[in-house]
Amino acid sequence: MNAPAAKASAGPGRPKDLEKRAAILEAAKKLFPVHGFDGTSMDVIAAEAGVSKLTVYSHFRDKETLFVAAIEARCSELLPDDLFPTQPRGPIRESLLRIARSFYALVSSEVSISLHRMILADQRNGPELGKMFWQAGPARITETFERFLRNAVASGQLDIPDPPTAARHFLCLLKGTVNMRMLCPGCIPEAAPEHADEHVRSVVEFFLRAYLPR
Repeated sequence: MNAPAAKASAGPGRPKDLEKRAAILEAAKKLFPVHGFDGTSMDVIAAEAGVSKLTVYSHFRDKETLFVAAIEARCSELLPDDLFPTQPRGPIRESLLRIARSFYALVSSEVSISLHRMILADQRNGPELGKMFWQAGPARITETFERFLRNAVASGQLDIPDPPTAARHFLCLLKGTVNMRMLCPGCIPEAAPEHADEHVRSVVEFFLRAYLPR
């Protein structure tokens, strides 16, 4: 009779753990782009999250692990899994537009631009940090989109002989020259929403002209 009560009393601890993990991730997402990898200590992250440093290490074994988790979390916010259904729903044009808008919003965000600048500018970060960023962000997104394209081909909505290459082309076209210029401080301001949507639509139409079944 006592066992169920004991089990029930253990429940409240789990949401608190999840809340603390979320707070740590929010702090990491905020601090890494501003202060860089070397300039962001686990002590500072703990203080920003309102937890102890021991709590940070109980969720993330080291700063590298937390950095990767922060990148993955940021990507998942703007490119959630439901954007890439196993069975594409509705017109493929609309699915591609949703993905394209979300991807463009991600790569054009202040956080994304700051992280790119940090990795390119600070040689102290070394190649390992670049590899971590690549695997957690660009590589993961590209692989997810490639799977989406393969499913669209299997369902007859697209005709793509080489999905990996098509995925890379689509994402690079979305970045465009606007994204490259954003990496240069003071070069241009953030693109106006109407110009961004025009750019996204033009990329999707270009892609569909190449890969819609004939």
